[in-house]
Amino acid sequence: MRGVDAPAVTIDDIEAAAARIGGQVVRTPSARSAILSDLTGAEVVVKFENLQFTASFKDRGAANRLHLLGDDERSRGIVAASAGNHAQGVAHHAQRLGIPATIVMPSTAAFTKVANTEALGATVVQAGVSYADAATLAETLAAEAGLTLVHPYDDPAVIAGQGTLALELLADHDLDVVIAPIGGGGLIAGIAIVVAERSPETEVIGVQSTTYPGMVAALDGRTLDVATADTLADGIAVRDPGTLTVPIVRALVDDVVTVEELDIERAIVLYLEIEKTVAEGAGACPLAALLADRDRFRGRRVGLVLSGGNIDTRLLASVLMRQMVTDRRIVRLRIGVDDLPGQLALVASAIGDTGANILEVDHGRLFDQVSARRTVLSLTVETRDFRHTETVVEALEGHGWTVVVG
Repeated sequence: MRGVDAPAVTIDDIEAAAARIGGQVVRTPSARSAILSDLTGAEVVVKFENLQFTASFKDRGAANRLHLLGDDERSRGIVAASAGNHAQGVAHHAQRLGIPATIVMPSTAAFTKVANTEALGATVVQAGVSYADAATLAETLAAEAGLTLVHPYDDPAVIAGQGTLALELLADHDLDVVIAPIGGGGLIAGIAIVVAERSPETEVIGVQSTTYPGMVAALDGRTLDVATADTLADGIAVRDPGTLTVPIVRALVDDVVTVEELDIERAIVLYLEIEKTVAEGAGACPLAALLADRDRFRGRRVGLVLSGGNIDTRLLASVLMRQMVTDRRIVRLRIGVDDLPGQLALVASAIGDTGANILEVDHGRLFDQVSARRTVLSLTVETRDFRHTETVVEALEGHGWTVVVG
């Protein structure tokens, strides 16, 4: 996909941003993941941007943009629209610099992100159901109140700030591929500019959710015809990518791929179980892309940008439980037994002997099509893995009971 158009932001801008915000943002670690490498067949390096103060790379662009404000702009204050991460980055650095901040967030924004933004001292206004709705109100407030609009991605200073991530990553590792989430395009634009200058042989790949591919549509000359974002990757659910970022992506990014929601869920769980770190949906997309197309990356040195960790705790709990069901670590067993005293105890004992754990029990006599002398036990059981589930089923069938899984 790379072309020859000159980007609106240069490597000099990004290096200047790095000097400007040094000490104001975290120089996040990046490290090889032995288990993810073994699992995927690639040499996997993870850049942990979820370890920024606000748990997202957005700290970088916000810090750079606010540092460039004039005294008059600082005194009048700023306004920004965001579903969460840009909101927190702007609020944090505005509070640190003593700049009044108003953040417009859609009503669908995660509770955690809204609460964190308010806790950082910003005035939060919620409007509409999408980022586009919030952005419209932010533009109105900027015009009416004389506030400076801090755009989350379509701003040279923001793009330059996000690009500082790639300066760090390439200073620490020689990579064949860098995979990053892509919404409005600010992050991947900054990354691509650095890679083109510092490591032009390195491939740059952007990732979006299949359910909300705004950048894919923009590169095809289309506008995404979707009202709301039905995706775990809400942080990159952007309908209208930037007028600055789209040309940079077209010129410097090698490919933009999409991933399914189940792959995003799987990646969130793997980060938690393997790396003991929390990834939000957008942050998990690069790993999801690697998992979905392992042959493409096998044997290559791949850098994954874990862009943020701001996921609602209830949603995270749901993802974890759903993945346990997918992995057959939580299963529902329907067991046909004689309707006699003590049968439930016998079944529970047989399951316990295998080392599995019974979570729920439903003892049905009236609504199942079985003999009046029989009954069906419906049990939700926790096991170690698929093989352990098979062991449980075999043990129950060994006692002469009929077992249906699911």
